[in-house]
Formats: sequence, C-alpha cells, structure tokens
Amino acid sequence: MLTGYLGLFLAAFGAATLLPLQSEALLVGLLLSDRYWLWTLLAIATLGNVLGSLLNWWLGHSVERFKGRRWFPVSPRHLDKARGHYQRYGHWSLWLSWVPIIGDPLTVIAGVMREPLARFLLIVTLAKGARYGVLALMTLGWMS
Repeated sequence: MLTGYLGLFLAAFGAATLLPLQSEALLVGLLLSDRYWLWTLLAIATLGNVLGSLLNWWLGHSVERFKGRRWFPVSPRHLDKARGHYQRYGHWSLWLSWVPIIGDPLTVIAGVMREPLARFLLIVTLAKGARYGVLALMTLGWMS
C-alpha cells in the first residue's frame, strides 16, 4: 500500500516538472483499485505536484544569472516574450498551472518574474488540488 502512495507522489512530482510524466492515470488506477483512502490520495498527489511546481519556480528564480551564457537554452527574445505574457496576466495565469503543456512553463516563468512564494504556493496548491479533486469526483461518479 505504501508503494502506491509513494509511486503517486513521485509521479505527481515528476509530472509537475518539465518531464513528460502523467500522474492522473495513476491516481485513477489507485482510486479504482478501492484499496486506498481517497483523501490521502488527493493530499499526496497535490503535495507531490505542488512540490514539483515549487522546483520549477526555484529554477526560474535562479536561471537569470545564467542567461548570458552560450549554452543557455532560452533565447533573450523568447524570455522577453514570456515576460510580456506574464506581466500582462500576472499571478492570475497561475490558475492555469494544472493545464498540461502550458502549466509547467508558467511555474518556471513565475520564478523568473519573482512571483512572491506565498502567493505562488497558494494559487498553485488550490489549482492543482482542484484538478485532482475533479478527477476523483469524475472517477468515483463514473463508478456508481
């Protein structure tokens, strides 16, 4: 049982980084197995996903010191474009941190833009927790 929880945590953490992982399928599988506590699964998935996003925020917060290096993976033009979008929509864009493909880069940009950590954690936790909650409701509703 512990391995299921640990696997979910690791999948959720990795899925929140720029790695191409998915935690939703594992959560659904664990829910359908009926061997795990719903609230524990939701808490573990949310915690892992938020901590992965926190890693992204920290990387974004730390990355600017390397932007002049030849090997830096983002061109100044792309960095400025991302900054422009974030400045336009600001911390409100973090409500989309749960969305596949765009959510993870948003959390990196939030770090680059020096989004205050407390507000970052509040919004990202609510957004990602709500996503897992809706997924659980859909799964359990489908089962009945």
